[in-house]
Amino acid sequence: MPRPGQSNDPRDGFVVLIADDDPATLNLCRDVAEKMKLKVLTVTSTEAALRLAEENHVDLVLADIRMPEAGGMVLLERLKQAHPHIEVVMMTQFGSVDTAVEAIKRGAHDYIAKPFHVEDLAAKLRHALKQLELSQENRILREQVRGKPGFGQLLGTSPKMQRIYRLILKVSQSRCPVLILGESGTGKELVARSIHFLGAHRERPFVPVDCAGLVPTLIESELFGYVKGAFTGAHRSKVGLVEEAHGGTLFLDEIAELPPDLQAKLLRALQEKEIKPVGSTHRIPIDIRVIAATNRDLDSALQEGRFRKDLYYRLNVVTIKLPPLCERKSDIPLLVNSFLERHNDSGRAIQGVSEEAMARLMSYDWPGNVRELENVVERAVALGTGSIMDIVDLPSSLHYDSAPRSGAPQPEQAIVSLRELEKRAILHAVKELGGDKLLAARLLGIGKTTLYRKLKEYALES
Repeated sequence: MPRPGQSNDPRDGFVVLIADDDPATLNLCRDVAEKMKLKVLTVTSTEAALRLAEENHVDLVLADIRMPEAGGMVLLERLKQAHPHIEVVMMTQFGSVDTAVEAIKRGAHDYIAKPFHVEDLAAKLRHALKQLELSQENRILREQVRGKPGFGQLLGTSPKMQRIYRLILKVSQSRCPVLILGESGTGKELVARSIHFLGAHRERPFVPVDCAGLVPTLIESELFGYVKGAFTGAHRSKVGLVEEAHGGTLFLDEIAELPPDLQAKLLRALQEKEIKPVGSTHRIPIDIRVIAATNRDLDSALQEGRFRKDLYYRLNVVTIKLPPLCERKSDIPLLVNSFLERHNDSGRAIQGVSEEAMARLMSYDWPGNVRELENVVERAVALGTGSIMDIVDLPSSLHYDSAPRSGAPQPEQAIVSLRELEKRAILHAVKELGGDKLLAARLLGIGKTTLYRKLKEYALES
């Protein structure tokens, strides 16, 4: 299935499922939807439509009322019960207005009578898509106002983050697998938690698994559990992490770190929807939603054979790629204020940020992303002495122009005189220590008289 999130078109990522047993109508509807840049799935029966809606993320269904097996009305009712977020447009034979009206009473967005003109169908689809966009915007606003689990600590109003919110809202309404890509510190687990807590299974378990942190020799038993006596030291049976997530969400963080043999066993478990604990002869059925994440380049891992293609395709039904902080710097003031509120203690609260400090925060490249920014703010709260977070409260790495990110071309380094280097070192030490010249002299390895003389010599004394 095509992946959402690859163009700037406002309809990008919307998926339409077309259900009709007439090949000519099916092809016509598919052509119209594809020209509107929609992702298209097609089926010829009600049961096939329900199965695809369960296995894939679907936003809009265009279905004929007269369908083989169960009819289109049955499809409408079952879709609205299982996936109330899906908009449904019914196709009826000319003159079957009563049936169409009944379909709208049961939850259909609209109907169109056959035979229809291409322009009329396109207008119906555009209207349904507009309704979808409005519904998602309203949900975004409600979640941001409520401040409850959903977006949690995931903050930002930049266009890229608004796009992430829309994707989260869409995939949270289905049980399809999601693969989250992004650099370390961009908030991949926060996205996974948002998807889970916005969905219908929010009351069920959310089980995070750090694949990189599992002991290689114990990964299988940690994931799938074991029975008493399965190996030396197994004095009692243990439920695995996969089984703990039954009915809810299993979040596989750093999935690229999973050894190849465990990748095969995980794939088998996901395909067959059952697991076999270590040492057991019985299989246990599982019903889980899988969300995986990695900061690695999976394309390279696939080419080099370090990651199984079949597992990749199983996990990569919908992809959410998180932008690094350097690509959404307009969110930095909002993030800083949020972190200040979170880490301020009752004894002394930092009330704001100086213009110079904020300018430095905005110009820095943030290789550690949001996590690094939070650490910087927490450090300033812990070590700062004033009510305003100033540049002296920032770590030394932020006092000068930001270094290029990894992989970026390195500029030529200008030759600097020893006098200039000495001047910079003294200035940095004094600012880093909040103006404590005695401590600065001690750390620089010079006498306090020498420091005062240098400050006067370089006209640095205030």
